[in-house]
Amino acid sequence: MRMLMLGAALVMMTSAAMTQAVRADDDDAKGAQKLAMQGRDDYWHCLAREYSRDSNQGLSEQDFGRSVAGACPSERQYYRVALLDYLTTQYPAIDAGAHLATANKAVESAQKDVVTAFVKHRPPQK
Repeated sequence: MRMLMLGAALVMMTSAAMTQAVRADDDDAKGAQKLAMQGRDDYWHCLAREYSRDSNQGLSEQDFGRSVAGACPSERQYYRVALLDYLTTQYPAIDAGAHLATANKAVESAQKDVVTAFVKHRPPQK
């Protein structure tokens, strides 16, 4: 009887520990997701400020693209790192190099979107 009670206690303790580990992993994933979203928003806001500068009015698409690629370095890096952390937390079995490639593609996509908006919304050349 005593062994049975000890066994039941061990099962309960193991279950409780596993539940807390799952809860902690879930909290880590939510926190990583929140940071990645904040990084994305900060980067997009910075790119929007770059897009709105008066000094960009006469730039060609290529010149504006180079300007955007060099703009917002700290926001870009924070976004990349936060997204990499989120992807690693969410998909731990996938190679870190694949996550880095995905994060880099997300940054490139943001830059391309801003350049596309710039080209589509600038006044026609005379």
